Amino acid sequence: MKSGKNRRWTRRGRRLLLIAFAALAAVMIAMVTAGKADKPSSQTGIVYQMRQDPSRWARTEKDASRMLADIHDKRVAAIGVTLDAILVSTKDGARYFVTDRFAVFSQSLLLNAGKGQSSAPDYQIAWLPNVSIGTQTGLSSLLTVLRDSAGMLPSLLMLVLMLWYMRREMKGDATLLGEPPDMSFDDVIGAGEAKAALEDIKAYLRDPKSFTKMGIRPPCGVLMTGGPGVGKTRLAQALAGECGAHFIAITGSYFSAKYYGAGIQKVKHLFRTARKHSPVVIFIDEADGLAARTNGASGSADAESNRIINQLLAEMDGFEQNEGVILVAATNFPENLDEALRRPGRFDRIVQVRLPDVSDRLKIFEYYLSKLPSRAANIDCDRLARLTVGMSPAALSMIVNQAGLIARKQGASMIDADHLSEAVKVVRIGDVTGAQKSLDAEEVRRVGVHEAGHGIVAALLGAGVLEELTVLPRGGALGMALITKPQDKHLYRRSELEKELMVLLGGRNAEMLVFGEASSGAAQDLQEASRISLEMVSRLGFGSEGNLFSLAALPRDNAGRQIDRAVEQANALLNDINARCFELLERNQSILHEVTLELTRTETVPGAFVYDLIRKRQGVEPLLLDPTINQSAAA
Repeated sequence: MKSGKNRRWTRRGRRLLLIAFAALAAVMIAMVTAGKADKPSSQTGIVYQMRQDPSRWARTEKDASRMLADIHDKRVAAIGVTLDAILVSTKDGARYFVTDRFAVFSQSLLLNAGKGQSSAPDYQIAWLPNVSIGTQTGLSSLLTVLRDSAGMLPSLLMLVLMLWYMRREMKGDATLLGEPPDMSFDDVIGAGEAKAALEDIKAYLRDPKSFTKMGIRPPCGVLMTGGPGVGKTRLAQALAGECGAHFIAITGSYFSAKYYGAGIQKVKHLFRTARKHSPVVIFIDEADGLAARTNGASGSADAESNRIINQLLAEMDGFEQNEGVILVAATNFPENLDEALRRPGRFDRIVQVRLPDVSDRLKIFEYYLSKLPSRAANIDCDRLARLTVGMSPAALSMIVNQAGLIARKQGASMIDADHLSEAVKVVRIGDVTGAQKSLDAEEVRRVGVHEAGHGIVAALLGAGVLEELTVLPRGGALGMALITKPQDKHLYRRSELEKELMVLLGGRNAEMLVFGEASSGAAQDLQEASRISLEMVSRLGFGSEGNLFSLAALPRDNAGRQIDRAVEQANALLNDINARCFELLERNQSILHEVTLELTRTETVPGAFVYDLIRKRQGVEPLLLDPTINQSAAA
């Protein structure tokens, strides 16, 4: 029992002894800490306080001269170098700090303080990397930060600008319209063939599930071809409007970029955006800007172009489903597109957008004239439609606008028939220039003979409707014979082309008949006549020798070798046509003389004047007169 009690007391004594030692240690630590807080006992203790509680030094700020004076007078006990200040403790217990941004004083003064002295400094220098003194507060602190950041601002702005520009290059400017275009096929005059070809596309965009239920592969793309200004863009907008689809309009050059690989990212971004907002019509205008892939690309530009085409091919019918997305491309040069783009499965439909016919041009004129103040009673839209054979809707719109400009220039408040007739001449040939002032009387007479030759041959052969003859220079021409077609022509017989050649050669032959020699004014006529005759003998089989082989069937390398023989046949054809034209004018020399006199006197002669002269002459073969032409002229 006694031994057990002794063991219990032993354990209790140990516990009491440990508690006593712990209490004693705590008291000693507290006394040491309190003593250090009241007064530093050594330089090491001061440095410790600087590291643990720098707020005591942050209460007082002094300038660098005071610090240097204390160092010189050996009043400094310890120095602590921080990131933005120098903490100083003097031997008499004073504490303060000196602002030292960018370590100017610590490097140039403190670290070199011992140089040139025989003994080390009597104060301690300590590096305090984790200590920061808030040297400024409020507005002064903000101004200091702004001042310090000003040097970095230009570099930061350049970096942000470069990142923004690169991001824009990667994404491009393909943005969806907020609402589908407010258009339909009814708003597009003419283009009936193109509208019919787009019916399947419209049905797919309206109800794509009706195609997938039957297992039918929906159309992927539409390639619109045709001349400039025929309305390809307007048709694409009308397609989107008919289906209530969004419309993205870009050009073929949209995919080109300054940075390698940016074009591919543009393709991906375009289709990703379209799939997200389907149904969508993507319209690529001037699609020939994509060019075609080349074998053995010679540079980075060719390689990048090939990669863009490859990515576009993959997006059109590759690994992604393009449900509700239709790609519509428009180009004037479909042969410049890559063959893989034109195959079925990419561009399923190739739609030819043709020029408007007479009835369509009539409706277009009525549409545009309804938007402007005009005297509709004296405007013959049928005649305007006949005067503008071969013109696009864009050109017709320009004619009406030009008529408004002419009316405004003349001080008229409304557009009438004279303004529209002048506008047709301005658009087809050019505006009246001041060149007539530099022509002498002999040159004006020669121009009159030349234009009279064109007009008389056209009227005699029925190669069109002679509307007007003038010796007033327009554009680059010194005179003009305005000859129009009574209707649109898509097929030409050999006899019709020969009449065209005779009309072109009529001006030169008239000069030869009256003056005995030709002038340089026939240069453009000869160029056009040479083109037509070469087409006749080399492609159309209209040569005098009956050669039916077409040079268009030959590769380009071999076609050049066979052109010499075609040129000889074309020249022979022109000589034959020229002789017939000269003979025709020689038989009607009196008409040529009277028309020339009237032209030099009045400067402008209507076509009806020429037709009246022809009717009065009994020696003219009746078969050369076309009754329909005469009726049109009389009307």
